[in-house]
Amino acid sequence: MTHLASRAPDPAIRRLSVTLYGYAFLSDLVLLYPLYVVLFADTGLSVGQISSLFVIWSAAGILFEVPSGAWADVVSRRLLLCLAPLVTAAGYALWVLVPSYPAFAVGFLLWGAGGALVSGALEALVWTELDRLGAVGRYARVLGRARTAGVLGVVVTGVLAGPVLAVGGYPVVGVASVLACLLAAAVATRFPEQAPPGTSGTSDDDGDLTWWDTLRAGVTQVRTRPPVRAAVLLVAVVAADWGALDEYTPLLAVDTGVGARAVPLLLLLLWAGVTVGGLLAPAGERLGRRGYAALLVLVAVALAGGALVRNPAGFVLLAVAFGAAQLATVLADARLQARITGSSRATVTSLAGMATDLLIIGTYAGYGLVATAAGNAVAFAAAAGAYLVVALVLLARRRRRPATSSAVAVGGVRGSG
Repeated sequence: MTHLASRAPDPAIRRLSVTLYGYAFLSDLVLLYPLYVVLFADTGLSVGQISSLFVIWSAAGILFEVPSGAWADVVSRRLLLCLAPLVTAAGYALWVLVPSYPAFAVGFLLWGAGGALVSGALEALVWTELDRLGAVGRYARVLGRARTAGVLGVVVTGVLAGPVLAVGGYPVVGVASVLACLLAAAVATRFPEQAPPGTSGTSDDDGDLTWWDTLRAGVTQVRTRPPVRAAVLLVAVVAADWGALDEYTPLLAVDTGVGARAVPLLLLLLWAGVTVGGLLAPAGERLGRRGYAALLVLVAVALAGGALVRNPAGFVLLAVAFGAAQLATVLADARLQARITGSSRATVTSLAGMATDLLIIGTYAGYGLVATAAGNAVAFAAAAGAYLVVALVLLARRRRRPATSSAVAVGGVRGSG
């Protein structure tokens, strides 16, 4: 079936898009984001204890990722998107009400569960609704703008967190964070959803399936269908590498010799690049296999070059790298959605999310070893090599015809096999 955006009623697409952008913005408008590590330290936690909390957070995401994706395929995905910020808000409230190691650990478990509820369900709902409206060709640009809305939420958070902390301390920061989550949950009720995915009435319907049925179907699809498996791996590698490196950018900035006050300005430059990358999704839709491979080469060269310059000016190159990586991630997700069939869409997407989380943990470990031996700049350059490897693999694979006509409209899909 050929999907043409012109067939969809503009008000319906507008409602879906505006709701998605508002949800993404509010979900990341959490004033605790730039302050929670400081909160942990002020509570008296050691570096080792803080690191153990990050491990708990990552483990929670991995543990809940796939089961929640299968759940999203048998119940209302909109319901899960409403529940996710409420679960996360409970964790934030716990942090400021009873600040202690056990409360922080439970809060990270709740945060991991909330993130897992969104992962898979959000992409599946947006793709399915656009498919129903005959506008699935718009998926990449809509998702790219949603990612940009989330980045803007982070930027606003960075601007407001300090002044709010100065005025009201951690309790007010916590209240503001919980309020943003409650608003996100309210916005989620506006998502259109024709029918729960596990019942009749959607384009992904395979009949009335149980949670176990969808979980098994999703795993089977990844295991037995090479195009889907390749798309899952592409999402994981592309998203994990720069996602992990982002955590170390403040250390890289300090290594350039700037003072602590200048670090946020350099990081703001990176987020500007990420914003531009998300907005370039419509142009990225026209990339074929070679174009997408060239995009990954750009990420690798700009990442390595920007880090090895060892100068604040290198952050301009890093901003280009992060923007290109954001674009590559959006296009990889669109490629995956175009290849998934049946009613286990959220489950397969969650499998990609779990693979991403596992690779992020591996990247953390590898980065720590390299950075300890040779410094942050060399560790950045070494991590950038993953994008070169993926680019070479894409160019080496035999060209195949797209599986569906809709795939031609999705960036990174055309001409890939």
